Amino acid sequence: MMQADDEMPPPQEAAKQQYGAAGTILEAAFVDPAYDWPPPDGFGKNAIELQASVNLIDDSDSVRTTESQKQRMSIPPKPSLEGTGKKSRWWNCCTSGGDEAILSLAEYEHAKRSALAARKEHYAEKKARAKAMRKKSRYNRVPEGILIYRLDTATQTISLMSEPHSKTDQSTMLTEMVIAAARPSPDKSRRGMILKGTDGSSVTLVACEQRTAIAWLEAIDLMLANKMRMGDKFSKSTKTGWNKKNLNSRELDQIEGQYLNLASYSNKLIRANKKSKKSGAAASGMYYSIEMSQDPQDDFEEEALESIAKRRAVIKDSWDFYRMICSLLRDRRKYNEVFRKLQLDPVYPYLHSMTGLNDPGDTGYENADKEVIQKDLDKYLTMTRTQVAEDLCKQAEQAMPSLVEICKALAGSLGMEEVGIGPVKEVQAALKKAEKKYDGDLLKITDFCRALLVVKDLPSLLALLELARDSFGPLIRRVKLSSLKSDHKPLPGGYRHCIINVELKNHICEIQVHLWPMWLVCGVDGFRHYRHCVEYNTDSFENAFDALEGLDRKTMAELIVMAEEAVAETPLDSLEWFQEKFILDYFAEVGLFMKHGLHVWAEITLRHLVRLRTESPDIGPDHHESILLYKYLEEVLRLTGKEREANEIKKRIKSNEKRLKSEKDDAEKSMWDMVMAAPTEALDMIMDPNKKEREEEEKMRKEVKASKKQWRMIRKERFGFLDANSGGGKDNSVGAGSVTTSGLEEKKTDDAPKALAL
Repeated sequence: MMQADDEMPPPQEAAKQQYGAAGTILEAAFVDPAYDWPPPDGFGKNAIELQASVNLIDDSDSVRTTESQKQRMSIPPKPSLEGTGKKSRWWNCCTSGGDEAILSLAEYEHAKRSALAARKEHYAEKKARAKAMRKKSRYNRVPEGILIYRLDTATQTISLMSEPHSKTDQSTMLTEMVIAAARPSPDKSRRGMILKGTDGSSVTLVACEQRTAIAWLEAIDLMLANKMRMGDKFSKSTKTGWNKKNLNSRELDQIEGQYLNLASYSNKLIRANKKSKKSGAAASGMYYSIEMSQDPQDDFEEEALESIAKRRAVIKDSWDFYRMICSLLRDRRKYNEVFRKLQLDPVYPYLHSMTGLNDPGDTGYENADKEVIQKDLDKYLTMTRTQVAEDLCKQAEQAMPSLVEICKALAGSLGMEEVGIGPVKEVQAALKKAEKKYDGDLLKITDFCRALLVVKDLPSLLALLELARDSFGPLIRRVKLSSLKSDHKPLPGGYRHCIINVELKNHICEIQVHLWPMWLVCGVDGFRHYRHCVEYNTDSFENAFDALEGLDRKTMAELIVMAEEAVAETPLDSLEWFQEKFILDYFAEVGLFMKHGLHVWAEITLRHLVRLRTESPDIGPDHHESILLYKYLEEVLRLTGKEREANEIKKRIKSNEKRLKSEKDDAEKSMWDMVMAAPTEALDMIMDPNKKEREEEEKMRKEVKASKKQWRMIRKERFGFLDANSGGGKDNSVGAGSVTTSGLEEKKTDDAPKALAL
């Protein structure tokens, strides 16, 4: 049966029936190759903020229909029987009128077909005229040097929506293309895409915004993997990106919709944030629109926005967590580098030879065998754990004034870089720490009453230990040095410090002694760093990008959207060496690019970060941060087939490793060098395998002696007042349970006393 005239679908509805309701329209600003971008201030970039609306796309009233066109498209009324007023039916068409009735029906059908054809032709012309009008009215204020393109993923078509400019090269300008393939371009701004058409043609488009190129490339990748949409154009040989996931069309449609909804929502937030600033950048965001090819009559807005906002919140939390992991591992590398340099200090071998007091040497998170604990009072037998914690907090408050006096005395003598006192640990915090670290034993918590001292360097630390011994030795219950030794593990996250526990008013208090170079890495946030490293077990992996393992491709793409939202204020080509926050954001995004297969953009970003680190006056080309970036760049270059350049970078990395090794011991020689220089000694080593070990021990003793001699020189020059405190510099014991001078010399035998040597 024929449809009635009021049921005839317009052409856009017919297109939906052909391609299905799935599909997305994206519109964005791209750079005209004939112009520079970004343009000078006041031109183009800050000239206009364009808006988008799906109503403009489906506006059927934008072109008027003439009376003659209406007449041609009008379907005549069906023929009826004369005098009866009834409609003609097939069974009575011959009862009255005969051949005349049949002729009327034939004429009616012909007129109807002509009217429908005229409608179809008119709708097509109207659509073309409407598009032309939109280009004139909607894009008549597009800034010089910008071209607006539209991508329709339902038809795999990209088309030019704005008019060319005075300098535009129209012979090479892309006006329309059915896309067959797409990939990132090596454009240094990281805004370029290389598109290949079904006709074999190829063109490079450079977007005005980084996020435009990223969202479009992801949308095209999803589009090309959709077998139903691509039809005969689908390429089975291409097994990259979404194509290798072997998802059906329904799944790809759903992923495309969710991803692009998130990208659109994120972009609106970015633009709203720019408008809220007073810097005059309200119009700096270039046109960027994503509209679903859906029925405008659908009342979907409210629920959809709520769903998108919830999804964004989840992905934003994931991005924040991943970025935090990158930050924690970055700071751990900094701590490791500081400790490497500390080991080059002349007095370090002497410090390394010392043994602390009641120091189990266990620097791991679990320390159930802690020797120094709070006093176990009889009244605790009838108390709850919370009541015990409350009593210990009260003891800490009573001991706090005495701890303050001790810290003031030490700071006054040595001139501390930083001094901090308290506050007393809270009850709930104590309960949580006891549960996680000491199997619920509150008595093993010795930092209810705590203070921190930050000393300038290793000699200052040695002076503090000696001053503490001579000033309040009988009160000292523990000196923990193990985390400062190279043969012991650091605290989770790489931190190393010294802890002194003293008993004041029958309560064990804690003094944390920090080294200024270590302290500089995180400052007062160092404990937060330590806590997060414990909570997330960051020491279990070396590479921050390993945190992305197991994520599906859709989540990875959405995380890239969040990364672009984080760096929206600072495009890559505007990034400066001092912008540490954004440098970390871009570094985290590199990991996403590498895991997502966008190796070209990972390479571009890494090259830029390497250049910034090299230009930084505080870092330079041989810094550990620069070397890490070089390692990732080598990996990416190999993935992109640039083996020659990757080998050059590998040589640079090896050269740096040799430099670090020579810094530690540039006098060390190989056995073959010894054979050439002293064949007799080499032969003795072969005949006596233990000779090497004995020589190493002798070498260590000599290093300790030299280090101790160096310390004595520094002590005399910088800390002469210590001689007065110690009675002319003679070693003296200050009482049982204190930091004693037993074992003053370096460790000579395994039977050396377990006491702090100063």
